[in-house]
Order: sequence, then C-alpha cells, then structure tokens
Amino acid sequence: MKIILLALALGLTMPACAQHEKEMSKMDNSANKRLQAAAAAGDVNAIREAIRSGARIEFRDADGRTPLMTAVYKHHTDAARELIGAGASVNAQDKILNSPFLYAGAEGMTDIVRMCMKAGADYTVYNRYGGSALIPACERGHVETVKAILEDKKFPINHINRLGWTALLEAVILGNGGKAHIEIVQLLIDRGADLNIADKDGVTTLQHARQKRQTEIVRLLEQAGAK
Repeated sequence: MKIILLALALGLTMPACAQHEKEMSKMDNSANKRLQAAAAAGDVNAIREAIRSGARIEFRDADGRTPLMTAVYKHHTDAARELIGAGASVNAQDKILNSPFLYAGAEGMTDIVRMCMKAGADYTVYNRYGGSALIPACERGHVETVKAILEDKKFPINHINRLGWTALLEAVILGNGGKAHIEIVQLLIDRGADLNIADKDGVTTLQHARQKRQTEIVRLLEQAGAK
C-alpha cells in the first residue's frame, strides 16, 4: 500500500505502480534466497550483505526453515551467532518441529545452545516427540550441552515427553551406561531431578538401570535414594 501511495504521489499510473511493486517483490525474494544460501554456506559476510539488501530474517524455505534454522542444521556456529545477533528467533520451528535451540541441544552444539538461551529460548517449545532440548542431549551423551542447559535453574528438568520419558529416564533407557551417561545421570541427580518418575509402564529409572545392567548408574541412583 505504501508503494502504491508513493507511486501515485510520483505520478505513476496504476499499471506502472503494480509493475513497480512486482519488481520490488522480486528483489525482496532474491535477497531472501541469498540469505538462506549464505546461512547454508556459513558465510557471515554474505549474511550481512543479504540483510542489508532487505532480506527478511524470518523468511522460511519450503521446509519451513528460517535462515537461522538452516545455519544450525549445518552446524555453522559463526553464522548462527550473526543471525541471532541480528534478531533471529531461536524458537521458530520448521515443519518437523525443530527449532534452533531444540536441534542444537539434540546435536550437542553447546555454543549455540548457550546463544539460544541468552537470546530467550522458550522452554515450553517442544520437538515432535514432545521433548525439550535437554532430553535428547542426555540420551546422546552430550555432557557439556547438558551442563550448559542445567545452568539455568528454571529449566524444567522433569519434563515428560510423549513417550513418557524424562531426561533421566531417557539417559538410561536409550543410553549405553558408559562414562558420558554416568556423568549425565550424576548431573541430573545433583540438579535435583525427580529420581522416581516412572515411564508409561510404571518402570522407574532405577529399575531400567538394573534391567540394563548399568552397574555404576544403579549405584548412583541407589545412593541418591531412588526406588
């Protein structure tokens, strides 16, 4: 509408005005595509140039990915930092419900996790399994990422996903009982995780650990008072 009013003020005819608006739209779309391509390549200078050219920071591609989501999928930390600094949403979800914060947690991208938390990560935004950033981080043994998330005392560590699992349950059920998972279980214990939340079948974390013969984790849980 602003373009139309400006065109009329300049004496342009309506057809000319419509053509001008169409050209402007093409320019905007070109800038958006350049921004997505720059994010995918991790090219910080190209990201800055695309934004200066009018690219929309929350533009979404056919998969619903914003440029920031694209950069995170490609593990481009510097590109993610640039986009977050430019105001990109760390909570915008794509078609499969990944957000920059959720995916960074799942992939163990600790630096990006910290950036997202500082930029206002919403802990009530969940992935397609109804899970938080913490749950897959625990399952996959991303110790440093788990530490980063647990630094925020407001993070809901006892959140239960659609499978009926907490971060602690998933660390045992899908973990291998090795060094990383032992450390993660200890971190969750120290942080005050509820040790006795059972899964949908009524099986507790301690019972799962015993069944999987995760001896050291069984010891930690018993010592902490798990049942």
